[in-house]
Amino acid sequence: MSDQDHAFFDMHRHGFVRIATATPAVRTADVAFNRDAIIAEAKKAHAQHCDLVVYPELCVTGYAIDDLHLQGAMLDAAEAAIVAIAEATAGLSPVLVIGAPLRRNGKVYNCALAVANGRVLGAIPKSFLPNYREFYEKRWFAHGRNCQGLDIRIGEDSVPFGTDVIFAADNLPGFTFGVEICEDFWSPNPPGTLAALAGATILCNLSASPITIGRADDRRLHCRSSSARSICAYAYSASGHGESTTDLAWDGQGVIYELGELMAESVRFELEPELCVTDIDTQRILNERMRNQTFSDAAEHEGRPEDWYRRIAFTHAHAGGNIGLQRPVRRFPFVPNRLNALDEDCYEAFNIQVDALMRRITATGAKSLVIGISGGLDSTHALLVACKACDRLGLPRTTIRGYTMPGFGTSDGTKSNAWMLMEATGITAEEIDIVPAARRMLEDIGHPFADGEPVYDTTFENVQAGLRTDYLFRLAGQHSGFVIGTGDLSELALGWCTYGVGDQMSHYGVNSGVPKTLIQYLLRWAERTDQFDPGVDKALEDVLNTEISPELVPAGEDGSIQSTESMIGPYELNDFFLHHILRYGQLPSKVAFLAWHAWKDADAGSWPADFPDGRKNAYDLPTIRKWLEKFLWRFFQFSQFKRSAMPNGPKVSGGGALSPRGDWRAPSDAVADVWLDELRNEVPE
Repeated sequence: MSDQDHAFFDMHRHGFVRIATATPAVRTADVAFNRDAIIAEAKKAHAQHCDLVVYPELCVTGYAIDDLHLQGAMLDAAEAAIVAIAEATAGLSPVLVIGAPLRRNGKVYNCALAVANGRVLGAIPKSFLPNYREFYEKRWFAHGRNCQGLDIRIGEDSVPFGTDVIFAADNLPGFTFGVEICEDFWSPNPPGTLAALAGATILCNLSASPITIGRADDRRLHCRSSSARSICAYAYSASGHGESTTDLAWDGQGVIYELGELMAESVRFELEPELCVTDIDTQRILNERMRNQTFSDAAEHEGRPEDWYRRIAFTHAHAGGNIGLQRPVRRFPFVPNRLNALDEDCYEAFNIQVDALMRRITATGAKSLVIGISGGLDSTHALLVACKACDRLGLPRTTIRGYTMPGFGTSDGTKSNAWMLMEATGITAEEIDIVPAARRMLEDIGHPFADGEPVYDTTFENVQAGLRTDYLFRLAGQHSGFVIGTGDLSELALGWCTYGVGDQMSHYGVNSGVPKTLIQYLLRWAERTDQFDPGVDKALEDVLNTEISPELVPAGEDGSIQSTESMIGPYELNDFFLHHILRYGQLPSKVAFLAWHAWKDADAGSWPADFPDGRKNAYDLPTIRKWLEKFLWRFFQFSQFKRSAMPNGPKVSGGGALSPRGDWRAPSDAVADVWLDELRNEVPE
């Protein structure tokens, strides 16, 4: 078995389902032509290993055929075409959701039909028929709102018919879909919502919405809203070129959303048939529903639809093995990829922190803000937040008392950065050399370093970290102020902080909700958007170009300094792990799978705007596995006691926070064996 044959590389194993919206060729009222066009797109979707394909509304006959919907010949041809499509697509992997008019008991219904491996699974009638402005559907069709528990005959078979139907693969947990048709999701109470409450993770919308100025944005709004509100994926497929343009025009828009995020969108106004393909994470959807009790409460309020909806099971003939992953996976989930979104998010993040700190200043009546300035990323950002808070409160920046406290490992570069920052921002700036006090403490406790031995253990490091915090607390008392913590979300996740009298503690942890990867962007944003003067911008450049280091150990003989990321792993990977585990509770093997697809090729995918080429890294699976294993141990077993006693600080990112009073609650004495075993058993070395 080759490495790529391992079950780890099969996306279906991780809960992904490949879905597509199809814009087939269509000819008005030419059922045979439309039948063949539908089959042709099904074959293309099979070649791309799709699991589900959503076609436009009434694609078998064409939508804009008006009174021809009531012609017996047309209805006979449509039914025969459905049977032919099922027979012709037997052996193909995708489940097809197609649109056609169907007769039942003297009425005609605008229907969606699910077709899988040669069999029609069921038919769902449209609930809400538009009959205003350009629409006249009530002239031809009966609504299906009260159609429940019924069957309908198609060819020689009787199949489930009604709005109380969802479809579920019995061999792919999470692959469960419901259907609504065009106008249904413009109604105040979309029927797809009930299907989601009944268990559908994917909602399909077959649409023939004609295009007018602004309507494409309106569709996106409804799709995004439906996927977010119903905690699902939403696939929308609108009619395209070939529909009658007697009075209307068509753009063939296909969009797929997941939990409010746009995953894929077709090219509109294409003349050729088109498939819009992406992979949907059904496990992420189910995990989110578990966390959202409002969703469960809504299901209970609606009479538990899962109890009375008909769940039509089918065995899905999906492609196994490594078929890749057709899905945007952000390398930096806490950082948006688009420049306009980056600016918006940085503006919000920065102002969340500033506003929170302002409130704490006014609540305490503080006469000073005490902060340790190391010349690194975190203290630099905390200082900028403090400066802006003082500016908005009309306080002089000298209210901020910044202290640089060089120790045994402090480099000239970071010390210079610290002084440049303090002078450029105009705060009260002082320096306290902690080396004499550290030597005395090491002597008092009998540490080997006091006798000249180069022992740079945790005690050696923590003596320095503890003294710095001790000085800051005493200075805050002396100057009637409080200590601003500089530690960030990434460090709290990893426990990369000294507990108690150390950098884990402060009076207010203004950075506690911001991960390391976002802090870098906040600093670049502050520089790019001229939040401060050119002198501060110059200092920020120097800080951003400095390697991340705790600087608690003297430089080696070759001048090498202590590197944080060489010990705990790259922050860009750790933040990736943190997001998917904290926000969605994903399995370690799933996190490794996503990380591998995000990071295996530096030339693939998109990077955040203006990301430096020299820092575009790639990581192979063994490297990802190594650092994920270390992350899991640190996060679940080692670090919780530090987070359980963390000071107040604002939540900033939707990705989550680690305050025991907020997003994350966990015992301090748990073990990480469950997560480590899953990783070791399921991810190849």
